[in-house]
Amino acid sequence: MYLNCHSYHSLRYGTIPLTELVKDAVLHGVKAMALTDINTVTGIYDFIRECDKVGIKPLVGMEFRCHHQFRYIGLAKNAEGLGEMNRFLTNHNFSGEALPVIAPQFKSVYVIYTLENTPETLGKNEFIGVRPDEVLKLLTSKHTTKIAKMIVLQSVTFSNKREFNLHKILRAIDTNIILSKLTEADYCRTSEKMLPLESLLPFYESYPEIIASTQRIIDSCDFQYDFETPKNKKFFTENREGDIKKLTELAQEGLIWRYGKNHELAKKRVEKELKVIDHLEFSGYFLITWDIVRYSNSQGFMHIGRGSGANSIIAYCLGITDICPLELDLYFERFLNLNRKSPPDFDIDWSWKERNTILEYIFDKYGRDHVAFCGTNVEFKYRSIFREVGKVFGLPKEELDMLAKNPMELHQTNSIVKLVQEYGMMLGKYPNQRSMHACGIIISEEPITNYTPLEMPPKGFPIVLFDMHIAEEIGFEKFDILSQRGIGHIDDSVKLIEKNRGIKLNIRDTSISKNEAVCNVHLAQGKTIGCFYIESPAMRGLLRRLNCDNYKILVAASSIIRPGVAQSGMMKEYIFRHNNPNQFEYFHEVFKEHLGETYGIMVYQEDVIKIALHYGGLPAADGDVLRRAMSGKGRSKEALQKVKDNFFLCCAQKGHPEMLSQEIYRQIESFAGFSFCKAHSASYAVESYQSLYLKINYPVEFMVAVINNQGGFYRTEVYVHEARMSGGTILNPCVNKSEYQTTVYGTDIYLGFMHLQSLEAKTAHLIESEREKNGEYLSLENFINRIPIGIESIKILIFIGAFRFTGKTKNQLLVIASLLLNNFKPENRNLMLLQEPVKEYKLPVLERSLFEDAFDEIELLSFPVSCTVFDLLQIKYRGDIMAKDLVTYHKKQVKMLAYLISRKQVPTKKGNMYFGTWIDHEGTYFDTAHFPDCLAQYPFQGGGCYLLLGNVEVDYHFPTITIIKMAKMPFIPDPRYMDAKDQFKTQRQIKEDVSSTHREPYPQGHEINLPRHRMKFQK
Repeated sequence: MYLNCHSYHSLRYGTIPLTELVKDAVLHGVKAMALTDINTVTGIYDFIRECDKVGIKPLVGMEFRCHHQFRYIGLAKNAEGLGEMNRFLTNHNFSGEALPVIAPQFKSVYVIYTLENTPETLGKNEFIGVRPDEVLKLLTSKHTTKIAKMIVLQSVTFSNKREFNLHKILRAIDTNIILSKLTEADYCRTSEKMLPLESLLPFYESYPEIIASTQRIIDSCDFQYDFETPKNKKFFTENREGDIKKLTELAQEGLIWRYGKNHELAKKRVEKELKVIDHLEFSGYFLITWDIVRYSNSQGFMHIGRGSGANSIIAYCLGITDICPLELDLYFERFLNLNRKSPPDFDIDWSWKERNTILEYIFDKYGRDHVAFCGTNVEFKYRSIFREVGKVFGLPKEELDMLAKNPMELHQTNSIVKLVQEYGMMLGKYPNQRSMHACGIIISEEPITNYTPLEMPPKGFPIVLFDMHIAEEIGFEKFDILSQRGIGHIDDSVKLIEKNRGIKLNIRDTSISKNEAVCNVHLAQGKTIGCFYIESPAMRGLLRRLNCDNYKILVAASSIIRPGVAQSGMMKEYIFRHNNPNQFEYFHEVFKEHLGETYGIMVYQEDVIKIALHYGGLPAADGDVLRRAMSGKGRSKEALQKVKDNFFLCCAQKGHPEMLSQEIYRQIESFAGFSFCKAHSASYAVESYQSLYLKINYPVEFMVAVINNQGGFYRTEVYVHEARMSGGTILNPCVNKSEYQTTVYGTDIYLGFMHLQSLEAKTAHLIESEREKNGEYLSLENFINRIPIGIESIKILIFIGAFRFTGKTKNQLLVIASLLLNNFKPENRNLMLLQEPVKEYKLPVLERSLFEDAFDEIELLSFPVSCTVFDLLQIKYRGDIMAKDLVTYHKKQVKMLAYLISRKQVPTKKGNMYFGTWIDHEGTYFDTAHFPDCLAQYPFQGGGCYLLLGNVEVDYHFPTITIIKMAKMPFIPDPRYMDAKDQFKTQRQIKEDVSSTHREPYPQGHEINLPRHRMKFQK
């Protein structure tokens, strides 16, 4: 009898989570119910499963609304009916047209109107919903002749009084008004909750035909969904046989390309993988991925295949990945195995500039009716909850800021704040809006609208209305089409090198950029700024601690720095064992043989499989079940228990002592959830090496490419500094040399117009295009004649020195610009400048200092170019020692002068501390640690130069200064200002990079719980 139930997927309307809705139905003895969320089917698949568990018949549909106004309810008779509704709503979502007041003529959908909006005539499948409190109206209603077309309408939106209040708050949030301004039309009736059937049906006892009609609809709706059958595009060719034949041919070709003709181990691995892929009917997925990569290569694009897909030699042979699984002992079972119920996916990265081209290809090749992005449910977050709910209660901005920025224990305790907290906490984990998954794409065999309506967000690619987890549950394997700036760094570097030096590089050939001796020296020294995955202060420090001078150590470093591994203490233990290989024992010979490269530590997810296989004797596929279950990705506790029991049984059969097996299982259990995918790390390592190769051999071009891709971990200024340190001459933007992006001529680097924060992008692009079309600008007058520009934009270009080719000073240029433009009307531009010769003025020569130019640059670029920040300091002192010598000052106190690059806040058991990254007067980087007690007396005071006093600690080759005192050093007065109050404001624009982490404090050595010695009874 419940044909109109809302869950919290009715965004900012429904209040009941799906599981609670079904529990409520069980409590009230409901045997059948319909989920009809507003303009979405997001919850229907979870709803069906929940209902099946408790023996309730699930009906699915939608409540159609337009601009908050109810139109009608649609109930799917079957799968065809759901598709009809989905396509109907999709068309309106795409066109933006209002939903019609009268429903279309659906073939397999029941349509339910309310008494208030019933059309004059009703179709065969159309009915009128009558609420309990409307039954008495039927005696005098004009609808008395339509009793046969009436059904019970008891809507469900909330469960209790508190949820009704929450519903009103959600409606106020949605309509952006305060609670007191809501009208009855804005929210649901107070009766929209579930009642026992014995309380509901008596309302209709005078009209048994209404109850009978309702039951007929319930009985005739038969929506079935097959959760087991894959829904992706089935075949790349015409059938399964064609797919495996095509995949085999491509694999054999790739086998020769990658390994030559006589590599027996590779041949056996290819044969093994092909059997599993065919058995799981996964050939089409491989071929579609190959097809996308093939198109990318044909366009000259660079891609990186990473993630667990790199465990596959077939992926390597097809060119999807560049990781040899034999070289790194990567198990295919980590990606695909016969026990794995959930489908894996490939993660493929492109440059952020080229990703849209790849997406267009996918949508065009496989059909826009069959391709869409996964959606995501964006939940109410802590800050947004208190802002949104606080606004509803009418709190002013100051109080909203206080609530949003502070933990609850610091909130005020008045009655309004208590209400905001009470209802705000109820909204935790509630969906707030739908959005687009960052990278997950579905390619469906049937039209996607068979499963969901689609929405068209501003980015121009349709999205489904469910997330990746539901997609997986209902049978879709997504394709992850990602973008990242690191590939842009590499790709643009190669293009710049060819343009600037005439050298054509095949950077895709990993043999030229992996384990090169010079690269390894720089790697071990942490000289990796600009190399995407290995440039952060933490990563550079780790590389130095490990003296990382080869590919395999870099793969490990890329794993152990990940939050889970580091937080478990495995990073600390790995560093210890790497530097002290004689101060620990391998826990068992299996650990030495199969985990030797990580010193017996299960750093990688693949290591769990190795230990299960080689110590316990389990099949590798069972080892992956163990890994997935322990990392929180396993679906079945029963499956985990079965594998666990089998593990101990196999260990006993192999003669292992039970206590030893228990300890090894404990280690698996402790660290499986923290470990990281080795194939993923290997992909990062290859890309890191490619970047490092370019940085070392072609540093100027590489750093320009990094700048043009808008950097990475650091702000632009840091990469400009790195370009200067690499031999580049940094030059300010010039209207005759610069482009929108930064350009390089030999070793001369002209900063791009994009870095002028106040210059419109439209003007910047026009300067470049006009110059290309009609030649260089001859003078300021010639420039003003050709470019429609106002006096303020001209001043920006003058102050940055963009007209220095004229030979005139900035002051002279300002006078000329003012004479030409101050009283100038845009419509007279060509008339005045073309027809009247420019007057020659005798302009006074005004001396201008280098420091004035530097302050201009800080104002416009946020950093100086004409000199360094150290040149602008009032003091001449440059520190007792330089950063390059710190490693020789272990346990000694030093005093240094340094420029702040970045700082990161991290938690400790005594409070928050900071790690700082700095450069000294010579431009060399070094790091500091600032503990809570020191920060209380000597806090950071924004970007700039500081005088530092601290003690040096050299931790495995890596020096850090633990700060005792620090003080920010003042710049000289800004010579452009006469008024003393203005002479120090510009230096406040000097920036710093600030980041934080909310992880738990890293464990101390004794807390890691990984024995360094064998158990006593072991030989």
